[in-house]
Amino acid sequence: MRIELERRADVSKLLGILSPLLALLLTLIAGGIMFMLLGKAPLDAIYALLVEPLFDPWSLNELAKKAAPLILIAVGLSVCYRSTNWNIGAEGQYSVGAIVGSIIPVYFYDWQSPMVLPLMLVMGALGGAAFATIPALLKTHFNTNEILTSLMLTYIAQLFLDWLTRGPWRNPDGHGFYGTRDFTPDQVLPPIWDDIITAHWGLIFAVVAAILIWFMMRFTLRGFEVVVLGQSERAGRFAGFSPRKMVWFSFILSGALAGLAGISEVSGSIGHLQPDISPSYGFTAIIVAFLGRLNPLGIIASGFVLALTYIGGEAAQLSIGVSDKVTRVFQGFLLFFVLSCDTMIYYKVRIVWSRLRAKTGATS
Repeated sequence: MRIELERRADVSKLLGILSPLLALLLTLIAGGIMFMLLGKAPLDAIYALLVEPLFDPWSLNELAKKAAPLILIAVGLSVCYRSTNWNIGAEGQYSVGAIVGSIIPVYFYDWQSPMVLPLMLVMGALGGAAFATIPALLKTHFNTNEILTSLMLTYIAQLFLDWLTRGPWRNPDGHGFYGTRDFTPDQVLPPIWDDIITAHWGLIFAVVAAILIWFMMRFTLRGFEVVVLGQSERAGRFAGFSPRKMVWFSFILSGALAGLAGISEVSGSIGHLQPDISPSYGFTAIIVAFLGRLNPLGIIASGFVLALTYIGGEAAQLSIGVSDKVTRVFQGFLLFFVLSCDTMIYYKVRIVWSRLRAKTGATS
């Protein structure tokens, strides 16, 4: 017996639109069962996780802060995935962007200029893009699987960040705490609106990037090239498009946005470089991308949904006494059901029964 997936000839557009909502509903059901097994009232737990933070002004600002890197990273990943280039290493590109963007605050700490912050942001984007070229190079020249290489490079980037902030870049006046010196005011990404919208400008970068990528995908030749090569590499070759160039383009773009997200988060939310700068934003952004249907505008909405699970998870730890791991499990449910719903909508599942015939040697 084996299970095969056969693509449906006619796919319901309505089901395609409703798929993320169905995935959310199934996630709530599975989450309720999980909370019940943990001995918590399901409705109270889901309320604490997903509803209660929406009525607190401080939580709303924190929601915007956490949505910013998720949207930025997911928008870049959407281009990769629509072109069938599977970049799983955005977490590493995020870390390298934070490292490269922090070179100025570390080595030129006393440099006070309006140019400091823009240079930090540009360097962060370039750092993430440069790190993303490694799996692109390995795929185009050595036919290496980009899923494995991009994922493994993530751990190299994280360990390098850990070594830097505990060793050469460690603040000598940090009183035993790991991390660099606090950034000066010229090196900090400011809030959007003082005392009202305390979320930093990374959110603006994310929304602008989503709109620009949406425009590119909808109205430009480059966007058409992404779609064609993603659906059929052979058809793309007939049209004169280069799959190899698309690998480079998609990885560099996604790496640049992940690197920009990294330095924006360090400069805007943390204020210095430290070993832990991400609650797995790069991996969660994969869920954001697919929940948003790989559409940049949809990703804006799904970014806030996933950010809500982070904020709600922190609140639920205090209000109902659950572990912080519950947030990761809830996010895992969401990714599982998003992919499952899409699979059921676009493919038919067939069970093929095959009988093993013994070889008898001679035949008549």
